[in-house]
Amino acid sequence: MSSLVVRDLHVTVEGKPILNGIDLTVESGSVHAMMGPNGSGKSTLSLTIMGHPKYKVERGEIRYDGQDLLAMPVDARARAGVFLAFQYPSAIPGVSVANFLRTAINARRAVPGATAGTAQEARKNDMPIPQFRKLLAEKMKLLDVDDSFITRSVNDGFSGGEKKRLEMLQMHMFRPTLAVLDETDSGLDIDALKTVAHGIEALRSPEVGILLITHYERILRYVHPDRVHVLVEGRIVRTGGPELAAELEAKGYDFVREELYAGRA
Repeated sequence: MSSLVVRDLHVTVEGKPILNGIDLTVESGSVHAMMGPNGSGKSTLSLTIMGHPKYKVERGEIRYDGQDLLAMPVDARARAGVFLAFQYPSAIPGVSVANFLRTAINARRAVPGATAGTAQEARKNDMPIPQFRKLLAEKMKLLDVDDSFITRSVNDGFSGGEKKRLEMLQMHMFRPTLAVLDETDSGLDIDALKTVAHGIEALRSPEVGILLITHYERILRYVHPDRVHVLVEGRIVRTGGPELAAELEAKGYDFVREELYAGRA
């Protein structure tokens, strides 16, 4: 069984402390929701896990499946099974969704260390086109994606809901063992929210761990987490079951801050 283990993680951005000692374990087969007010460090945590160079780890460790994730480049993290759904996905004009998906899948399957001089060796693990088409058709049906979607340029002219639906399609095509979802519910109407939630629930399995980062409780009406964590000022200050999300919805984050400040007094 694989697990993400974060211990005493301190992260700065341009010299400013953002994460101040994160301890977190996400086991395969479980869904963890990470909630917190704006500026608490939720996106910083997700991007640090994936290896964004802007985020500097000052102290602590991140291990996945026994491997030191911080010692691995981004592509190696992806090959290890880590996937990140972005809060603000980028557009790639001129690159179709279908070509993007197949290229990304084959890049993850490529033989490590292969170079341009050994292109044939690098391609021997490519997913055969018929297999790719079959998988794509299955996942498009699962996520209710229209056929015209895959011929369009990646996120170019996409609505917010379409961008998040493409993130779900990528997630299912890449078959990660750890999915980190950075506010995939932001800016969605109720129909798009239900589609994204269905995509998350459909990924749930004993082999996959999911870290769902969100600002609001409403997506947790459709995605049912095993654990809920509250992040404030770069620290996890409370952990509980699904009932904690409902409490946050009812009371807001002020009561968590009050408890935190009272503990410091």
